[in-house]
Amino acid sequence: MSAVQHRFGRYGGQYVPETLMPALAELEAAWVQAREDAGFRAQLGALLRDYVGRPSPLYLAARLSGAAGHPVYLKREDLNHTGAHKVNNALGQALLARRMGKRRIIAETGAGQHGVAAATVCALLDLECIVYMGTEDMRRQKPNVERMRLLGARVEPVDAGARTLKEAVSAAIRDWVTNVSDTHYIIGSCVGPAPYPSLVRDLQRVIGDEARAQVLEQAGRLPQRVIACVGGGSNAIGIFTPFVGDSEIELIGVEAAGEGLQSGRHGAPLTAAGIPGVLHGAYSAVMQDEDGQILEAHSISAGLDYPGSGPEHAWLRDTGRARYVAVTDARALQGFARLASLEGIIPALESAHAIAWVLDASGDSELDLVCLSGRGDKDLEEVLEAVERA
Repeated sequence: MSAVQHRFGRYGGQYVPETLMPALAELEAAWVQAREDAGFRAQLGALLRDYVGRPSPLYLAARLSGAAGHPVYLKREDLNHTGAHKVNNALGQALLARRMGKRRIIAETGAGQHGVAAATVCALLDLECIVYMGTEDMRRQKPNVERMRLLGARVEPVDAGARTLKEAVSAAIRDWVTNVSDTHYIIGSCVGPAPYPSLVRDLQRVIGDEARAQVLEQAGRLPQRVIACVGGGSNAIGIFTPFVGDSEIELIGVEAAGEGLQSGRHGAPLTAAGIPGVLHGAYSAVMQDEDGQILEAHSISAGLDYPGSGPEHAWLRDTGRARYVAVTDARALQGFARLASLEGIIPALESAHAIAWVLDASGDSELDLVCLSGRGDKDLEEVLEAVERA
């Protein structure tokens, strides 16, 4: 049995208090064993099929394709139970936690979808669930807060700093340090100390594995470009991974340009050449100043206003295997409205960044594959407020 990756080039690693090192070693050993266990794989596979609703459909968006000038296929993660890709990872980690005998689960959330997914699988598996969430995100994502509470989770407000995802992660890590013996931390993206970036990638690559087989069956060929939004980057690494070995396929990660890269109010550490540094236990591309102080990220999308990125994304950028671009709040709102009016699909604001980039991108593409990472119910109030302000 092979160990998981700790490093992606110079990125990754484990920059955590000594208290957490045994827990990380335990988690890595448990995952290496579980992924080789036919019984565990069968249990996870059955729940992904019968509970989550996988495989999620691949949809040729005809009217969107007409607007883009070439075929655009959408991988419909918005049709999963709970409405986003987050449930793939949350379910796998919750099963792993139960396997390790840890029945207290903590999680962090920004847009609320990971918190909802964690609360959902904890209800399913009879596990205690505590979700840390910044108070600004609680305001922006009130329906998801109510869903988490209805599912039996305790939502812990975080009122520090920008009161968004970064602060929620920090609060969750402090809890884990204090309660490490009986608690598992379900990190919601491909960030954090090893083995989390590899573990989350392994659980999310089901998106790309399915999409690869589906596009070959439906279109008779592979895509020219694979496109996904990137905050921490789990939906993107999930759909990218099965295509990394195909050098002729361009991988495009779309970050949040917020109010513009020059304004400083954005969430694009990969596009804006964030200075490499340590954030939440891993070395990656990070938004920080010359003194190493982490800068506040901004995006109209609660899931993309994170000042760091997954270490594997930073490595894919540096090696040139993936390209990272950024879309402003204004263009994301237009992408949100265009997909709704063209296809009758209301996307998450995160996914709307990828849609906007496809509609704006110069250059010819014979076929685009876009990860539609989630649905937009959670964002309707924020979108309507933004439209009124404009």
